[in-house]
Amino acid sequence: MKNQLILAGAAVPRLRIADPDFNANEIISLIKENRDCGVIVFPELSVTGYTCADLFGSMSLLNKAEDALFHIAEETSSITGLTAVIGLPIRFDNNLYNCAAFISEGKICAIVPKQFIPTYSEFYEDRWFASGKGITGRTISLRDEEIPFGCDILVCDNESGAVIGAEICEDLWVPDKPSTHLCLAGANIIVNLSASDELIGKQEYRRQLVREQSGSCYCGYIYSSSGMDESSTDLVFSGHLILAQSGNMLSETIFPDRPCIKTSAIDLACITHDRLHQNTFENTDRPYRRISANIHAYPSPTLDIDGMAAALNKLPYPVSRNPFVPTDTTERGQRCRKILQIQANGLATRVRHTGIHNLVIGISGGLDSTLALLVCAEAKKIVPEIRIIAFTMPNEGNTSSLTFGNAKELMRLFADEAHEVPIARSVKLHLEEIGHSLDYQGEGDTAYENAQARMRTLILMDTANMRNGLVVGTGDLSELALGWCTYNGDHMSMYAVNASIPKTLVRYICHSYGETCGNEEIKNVLFSICDTPITPELTPGRDGEIVQKTEEKIGKYDLNDFFLFYTLRYGFEPARTAAFAMRAYPKLSKEDVTAAAKRFFNRFFTQQFKRSCLPDGPKVGSVTLSPRGDWRMPSDASPKAWLEEL
Repeated sequence: MKNQLILAGAAVPRLRIADPDFNANEIISLIKENRDCGVIVFPELSVTGYTCADLFGSMSLLNKAEDALFHIAEETSSITGLTAVIGLPIRFDNNLYNCAAFISEGKICAIVPKQFIPTYSEFYEDRWFASGKGITGRTISLRDEEIPFGCDILVCDNESGAVIGAEICEDLWVPDKPSTHLCLAGANIIVNLSASDELIGKQEYRRQLVREQSGSCYCGYIYSSSGMDESSTDLVFSGHLILAQSGNMLSETIFPDRPCIKTSAIDLACITHDRLHQNTFENTDRPYRRISANIHAYPSPTLDIDGMAAALNKLPYPVSRNPFVPTDTTERGQRCRKILQIQANGLATRVRHTGIHNLVIGISGGLDSTLALLVCAEAKKIVPEIRIIAFTMPNEGNTSSLTFGNAKELMRLFADEAHEVPIARSVKLHLEEIGHSLDYQGEGDTAYENAQARMRTLILMDTANMRNGLVVGTGDLSELALGWCTYNGDHMSMYAVNASIPKTLVRYICHSYGETCGNEEIKNVLFSICDTPITPELTPGRDGEIVQKTEEKIGKYDLNDFFLFYTLRYGFEPARTAAFAMRAYPKLSKEDVTAAAKRFFNRFFTQQFKRSCLPDGPKVGSVTLSPRGDWRMPSDASPKAWLEEL
């Protein structure tokens, strides 16, 4: 498969003010020590130092800076596949410019001048530098080399797909940022050479600027700011290094020991998917020049599954085994509360619109119906007229004592009415009438299993008609993706509150509710449910114990949710998804992962017909399968290409 992982670095070298020779050697050392990178970004005016002030008027300093530029290029010429971006002052057409120079394999590929020159508060740059705004289509002659010069430059590697645009410090802080236009012209990585002094609150604002610009432009963003060697007179510089991608922080440090380089992988495949998906990401009408450079993918442009997994293991690139679930405890708690709020408000709106205040819900003692009941309870806080009518519908011999007990306790704690309706007699009568044995026929006896699910739905639907109520659905996103629901059974409801919540997240929401509800009885029953094996309980049990376990049939939910996330959220090809799974699940062999992936894609394709007629339900996250919203797929599409790749 094509590899588009670019190892990027943001660097702060040791520095001496107005000593280009020393600074060049420090830059060279960092480049040589990090030759695996595809791109390394150094701070603003890193060849001379940002705080040279009126020394920028010295021809000696400017000549030395240009010599240092070529010295860096010559000394790094043997390093292949790496582009370094350094800052230095450049004379051009009777003006001095604060510039970013691109160096790749011994060649100075392009020089980009700073556009916005700050002259306020502690900044006084226009005393020395002119704005490069409006300079397009030009070249500069240095040592008899004609080098592209201007603000209309994109530096590209056609093999890796990397397209780099540059802005310098203040360019990021203005309303009409150059990086916006660079990205609309095709840049997928923005480099920012900066000299941002440290003030109270500025670190957070700077981080927010970088993260939000990477998000709105769907790009990788590499930010490198001057280090503490610049700190003198009235200012302190912090060496703030930030790497971000599409609104997510990849890596960051501040006040590091010098020299320092922070690295992370930027995934151009994810960026490309986001831009293709977001059809309002339009092209710009401004012309830009594309200048070739070498920016290699790590470690090579093409990889098989094993190679990609090995690369991910070496790269500073986080791959969560539960991508739907935040790893930070505080963030996870906030996410769970927000999701429950969205679900409850969606249900409350349906109640208000229909004027039907009776909510009819089936409680099994499992995770999904538990979350749906919590949603009903939260909706009642919004619409006090809501009345929760809950049913538990055990089938003698199949329903375990554990789930039955938890179901009854939940209804006691949350429902306005609690009903127990055993279904054994009705199911047996139905099976007898259609000529089916009254006994379970073993593996594959879906008529026996699904008759129970449909009988429960029949009871709920008829009760809703009798009581002027709405049936609240309990099925979750993971079950819909895998088709693990009984068609016209638990598949159907009048409002499906869990339809965009993956199974891995359902557990955390229920657990989080128990932790924060302040009620020991609720906490205990929710924790018990979270610890119970996931089961539909449609086959005969053994001495009241659970026998049928869902994950033994369809695979572990966390792995299925992993495949679902990367397939829908980023459009990954199956081999790439499998490689990422091998990184996230290092104890699983490639054979285990690919077998699980094949099972997932087989089920995902063949079960689309169940998703094509889903009831309404609130969208909660970026991955959802509503046929009216985010996922439109023909029910008879073939999985052949996906399976062959695996």
